[in-house]
Amino acid sequence: MIPSKHLYREIKLGVKNLVLRSTRSLLTMLGMVFGVGSVIAMLAVGEGASKEALEQIRMLGSNNIMVYSVKPSEEGGQQNVRTFMNIFGLLYEDEKRMAETFSDIQRTVPVKIQQQEGRVGEKAMEIRVVGTTPEWFDLVQRPMLAGRRLNTNDIESRNNVVVLTDFTARHLLAGEQNLGQHIRIGGSYFEVVGIIASYGSDTGTLQTPDQLIDAYIPLTAMQERYGDITVRRTAGSRIREKVELHQIIIQVNDVSHVETTAAGIESMLGKFHKQEDYRLQVPLALLRQAEATKRTFNIVLGSIAAISLLVGGIGIMNIMLASVTERTREIGIRRAIGAKKIQVVGQFLIETMVLSTTGGLLGIFIGFLIPWLITMISGLPTVITPLSIVLSLAISMAVGIIFGLYPARRAANLDPIEALRHE
Repeated sequence: MIPSKHLYREIKLGVKNLVLRSTRSLLTMLGMVFGVGSVIAMLAVGEGASKEALEQIRMLGSNNIMVYSVKPSEEGGQQNVRTFMNIFGLLYEDEKRMAETFSDIQRTVPVKIQQQEGRVGEKAMEIRVVGTTPEWFDLVQRPMLAGRRLNTNDIESRNNVVVLTDFTARHLLAGEQNLGQHIRIGGSYFEVVGIIASYGSDTGTLQTPDQLIDAYIPLTAMQERYGDITVRRTAGSRIREKVELHQIIIQVNDVSHVETTAAGIESMLGKFHKQEDYRLQVPLALLRQAEATKRTFNIVLGSIAAISLLVGGIGIMNIMLASVTERTREIGIRRAIGAKKIQVVGQFLIETMVLSTTGGLLGIFIGFLIPWLITMISGLPTVITPLSIVLSLAISMAVGIIFGLYPARRAANLDPIEALRHE
């Protein structure tokens, strides 16, 4: 072991030897620079790609279960041609049975949905009218930006009031007074009593209860004004559909009972529905799956990027082996005047550590730069975690020790007499 009083001298000597061969040292470090940079950058891309999806799942609530009405797949080709009306989806009775059957259910929120035209003066847009109860705002928590949400009196009195998303409000109420403004939805007028933020999405495997174009009205007013039957016109024909409830959001009192309750609900619905016209979504199960996928994704990306570090380590070992050959006579002189093997090993290990650590530090800068460029150019979110920085730097130092050990031992094992004869 090198005495502490000689350590500074050995480090100074190692740095001096590398500076004397600055061009070769810099080229050798490039493998470590881009290796560390690629590890940090690839982990940042993987972390950013999963962050938004994980955040959306968490916002749905780990205690919640979402049940959606789904139009059953058509069978027989011509079946719908002769059908006067398609009847499918969740029923009012389904919500009642759920609340009465499962003791773990804390509350349920029924939801009806229709597409209607929203109009304020000359401004018009297609909006999604959501008839629900005040509990919706407790289970699907979104910030209230202005005004109030729906309340019990709105439900009991069937009030013509509406809570708009900020997206809908910006398009319909731009330049107008927001709260207190009357908006025409279909054939009825509703007073705007609140503005709520929305993060809705129905893309991919994740479907959220809300969308950007939502307008929330009391469920009772929805039933009275629009009923359960909708008519869609496509290619000159009219399609009539009857759906009582489009969504039921269920809150379970204990997160540990969520998945068993979901299994029970699915079994119960199977008994009362002749066709598979419903779909369950359990945010807790999706969250666990997404986190597992994220871990796998990060391991794969990290492994691919670590290959660059391996290549950089091999480059350092090759250069240090060449350095041992070039400095054979120098090693012989040091051994002849009393230097011990451990001191020679320490000298070469210090040089490889300086190379790998300096390359690692420069690689951290590259690791910050690449994700920033990716976000600026493509708009993809990237997240650099402290763990990726520490891990990359630790790996680069370990690579320096592992790949520098063989050249250092080879230098220390040179015969001093043969080394002095080396030209």
